[in-house]
Amino acid sequence: MSTASVPYRFQHELRVHGTPQQVWQAIATARGLTAWMLPTELDPRLGGRVRFEMGPGQSSEGEITAFEDNRRIAYDEDWATLAGHPGADVTPLATEFLIEAESGGTCVIRVVSSAYGTGAEWENEFWSGMDQAWEPMLDHLRTYLAHFAKQHASTDASTDSAWVELAASPSDVIGRARAALGLPSVGADVGSAVDGAGLRGSVDRLGTGNLTVLVDSPFDGFVALATLHEPGDTPTTLAMVHTYSFGEAADIDWQQWLETLTKDSHG
Repeated sequence: MSTASVPYRFQHELRVHGTPQQVWQAIATARGLTAWMLPTELDPRLGGRVRFEMGPGQSSEGEITAFEDNRRIAYDEDWATLAGHPGADVTPLATEFLIEAESGGTCVIRVVSSAYGTGAEWENEFWSGMDQAWEPMLDHLRTYLAHFAKQHASTDASTDSAWVELAASPSDVIGRARAALGLPSVGADVGSAVDGAGLRGSVDRLGTGNLTVLVDSPFDGFVALATLHEPGDTPTTLAMVHTYSFGEAADIDWQQWLETLTKDSHG
């Protein structure tokens, strides 16, 4: 008998400029999802398969459970396997995107994720981390729709990711990243010029735990740095860089760049 009776659920909401058709292309096509989330394969139909590349040697596969043009897409994934507990007594992870058109050329996007588990510690950690991760990821969607939606996202779009754990708080990590990108420790805001780490561009988003740069050179696209606080007795932060380029990608070793921030954390 199943013991999966503990509910897990969260919802995120995002208001963006764009038509339902533009939003739909971003959330319900492989090219669109690759351009702001993760490298994606998607068969756009009810019952179609979806596959997200999470990183080297790690992926997540699922099935589309709802597909209503320009309004709603939903899919199920095996989150137990993704979390390293294959065969665990949990229900599939159900994720649903809903689009609601508003006046003035804007849309509201709602993302709802839900499942049932047993209340195990690994389940709680997985859902806490995923809940934290959706907010910066939706910022990527906002950036993509605001600056790149009118560009046709092609199969040439290149997505590169890197991550590392640092013995520092999220705000400390962002502070080090600002310095590496040529931004002042105080006074920088949206629109500030970026000239560092091999990039030239401007700040698109800047918070205590995230930083997004619109890149003009050496490629056309954006780079997003997000942080997740790791539970424990000492301050530990998971820092992640996602690079989204349209056309030819730059040869930048983001893993090495994150490692330089790690060295800074020790001295």
